[in-house]
Amino acid sequence: MNTPPFKRILLKLSGESLRGSSTEAIDSNAVDYLAKEIKQACDLGIQLGIVIGGGNIWRGEEAERRGMDRATADYSGMLATVINGLALQDALEKNGVTTRTQSAVHIQTVSEPYIRRRAIRHLDKERVVLFCAGTGNPYMTTDTASSLRALEIGAEVLLMAKNGVDGVYDSDPKQNPKAIKYDELSYMKAINDRLQVMDATALTLCMDNNLPIIVFDIFKKGSMNNIISGTKEGTLIRGGSYGK
Repeated sequence: MNTPPFKRILLKLSGESLRGSSTEAIDSNAVDYLAKEIKQACDLGIQLGIVIGGGNIWRGEEAERRGMDRATADYSGMLATVINGLALQDALEKNGVTTRTQSAVHIQTVSEPYIRRRAIRHLDKERVVLFCAGTGNPYMTTDTASSLRALEIGAEVLLMAKNGVDGVYDSDPKQNPKAIKYDELSYMKAINDRLQVMDATALTLCMDNNLPIIVFDIFKKGSMNNIISGTKEGTLIRGGSYGK
């Protein structure tokens, strides 16, 4: 096998990915599937950090619409990501992957506090690091956290894992069967066309620091392994005049 094109990767998992196709907030089969996909990456020698969302359990914006204070709603969402992180940590360790969970909100009974140098040390020791509680700040999404953590740990690429969508389209492929998929795309086109890759703050942060993004369907068997092995998968977003 050729040498993988990336050594250190930041993987963004939505909270919905832990739900899979189930109606439960966390489906054990989906979590075990994700753990096995992550293990394959680790077996190839990839250093892997993971930011996980909490939308399967709690959505701060929805709580705000129901009258809850926005900051309080967002902090509640951060706690949801810790629950997801612990579920994924358990599945990873059952699959033989040494894992550390770090939280931007201090919950020292179940996780380490987020410390950048400690996180990098764990990665150097081939441990998977789960970054929970977003950035630790309200009004900031876990997309922004994924961009920030990727830059902080020196990741070479940000993998945006989707549930059932295999890349970026010019419209919602679930609503429009004629939607066109992009193989490559520039940051500016994604921003200007509002393609909903991630929130604008996160996307701008990647653009300003030239961090490439690959959007792919993690539930397409072997998709993450293909990316790590150098096979084209999903949609690549980077600088330049890509996309039509």
